[in-house]
Amino acid sequence: MKLNTSHPIFSAYKKNPKLFDEIFNKNGEVKQIYTKLFELYGGLSVEDFVNLNDKAKASFFNQGITFQVYSEAKQKEKIFPFDLFPRIIAPDEWQTIEKGAIQRSKALNLFLWDIYHDKKILKQGIVPVSLLSSSVNYLDQMMDLDPPGGIYNHVSGTDLIKHSDGKYYVLEDNIRCPSGVSYVISNRTALKRALFGVFNHYRTHSVTDYAENLLDILESVKPHGVDQPTCVVLTPGMYNSAYYEHSYLAKSMGVELVEGRDLYVENNFVYMKTIKGPERVDVIYRRIDDHFLDPFEFMPDSSLGVPGLFSVYRQGNVCIVNAPGTGAADDKAIYTFMPEIIKYYLGEEPILNNVQTYHCSKPDQLQYVLENIPDLVVKPVDEAGGYGISIGNRLTKQQIQEVKDQIKANPRKYIAQPIMSLSVHATYIEDSHSFEQRHIDLRTFTLLGKDKEFVLKGGLTRVALQKGNLIVNSSQGGGSKDTWVLKK
Repeated sequence: MKLNTSHPIFSAYKKNPKLFDEIFNKNGEVKQIYTKLFELYGGLSVEDFVNLNDKAKASFFNQGITFQVYSEAKQKEKIFPFDLFPRIIAPDEWQTIEKGAIQRSKALNLFLWDIYHDKKILKQGIVPVSLLSSSVNYLDQMMDLDPPGGIYNHVSGTDLIKHSDGKYYVLEDNIRCPSGVSYVISNRTALKRALFGVFNHYRTHSVTDYAENLLDILESVKPHGVDQPTCVVLTPGMYNSAYYEHSYLAKSMGVELVEGRDLYVENNFVYMKTIKGPERVDVIYRRIDDHFLDPFEFMPDSSLGVPGLFSVYRQGNVCIVNAPGTGAADDKAIYTFMPEIIKYYLGEEPILNNVQTYHCSKPDQLQYVLENIPDLVVKPVDEAGGYGISIGNRLTKQQIQEVKDQIKANPRKYIAQPIMSLSVHATYIEDSHSFEQRHIDLRTFTLLGKDKEFVLKGGLTRVALQKGNLIVNSSQGGGSKDTWVLKK
């Protein structure tokens, strides 16, 4: 099917032949998987779409789905930006993504066990000792500690892009407190409310089974000797930017949402304060950073954590999800060694390839980066949410020099990657009342438990809403789409 540019809602859609378009092929024809959807959307007027877009925003408002855009001078909570045109992933394509995400999660879990126990991969020189010893997320307190079920990264978020060659590449692994899964589910709810009829034409996997699978994972890593574990979600509080997700997951799992002040330690166990009296807590899905978990063990002035919690964890009387210290493995410097880590622990070739990455702690790679800043994306290894990223071809000469100075001052802190051409997708732009090309990526969510694994069939497709922007993070003003994984 040819692109109908005469239709008002597609009138501003200009195809860039250098980019991989998810919907249209190189001849300008709609790909078969999108044909029915394109027909349905093409039959709507501009006024219809304005109304539907308002309906979707109202759905998010009514659900309380907001996010903080920290880059704005005046900070305030905003409705989470949502696009009405879903992304569709074919079954075979998804199978590769799912296998690759599980492979990486398993390899990272084995890597974490090793670096906190025998350190074989370090002793054999496959991963440099210096990368771990210089990582702020490597916790000496975790040495020789065996987490319940042997699992460190119970919840993993793998960020993928599709390049101009049509292949998926992993941008980074997130295994500290990966967020965004609640938006996956809320996107589906909003789209069904706005355009329920479109679902009748596709056999799409559900995304509403995430909470029950997460609860299964939490219960699978219960402490030894516990039959019916009590699980809770630990949040920093209502002013955290991801508080909606914390409350949503707790409610969906049917467990309590607690703050540090709601828990206390007594006789080597963790208890929750309730109106019926103390209740023992066995599994804590924590959404606060390591150094805030326990003021006795980490930051003494933290009011977010629970005094004595780590001592209980060390004795095996409570499970913390994800385990403290997992951040040592999602350091972007460690990411550069993921192909070797997969081969070392699993004896397999990576199913999903890394983006070519240069780590500035290596003298030869440092020199290359400094000489080629305009052609590279420079990222700090320990930041998240799109913060601190410099895209070389958008920098002035002065900004390039500033980036060089930052790198030279602390080479360990930075990696660099080629400027990848993220695939583009039709996205409704309110200002033009039309669809336009916008760059997208995909975050998948993988759960690992004791003899359990699960990948949510429909990740978070994030959209860079500004024209030409490559940074899709919600914290940087990006939005998202519903992601349809089709059944065979």
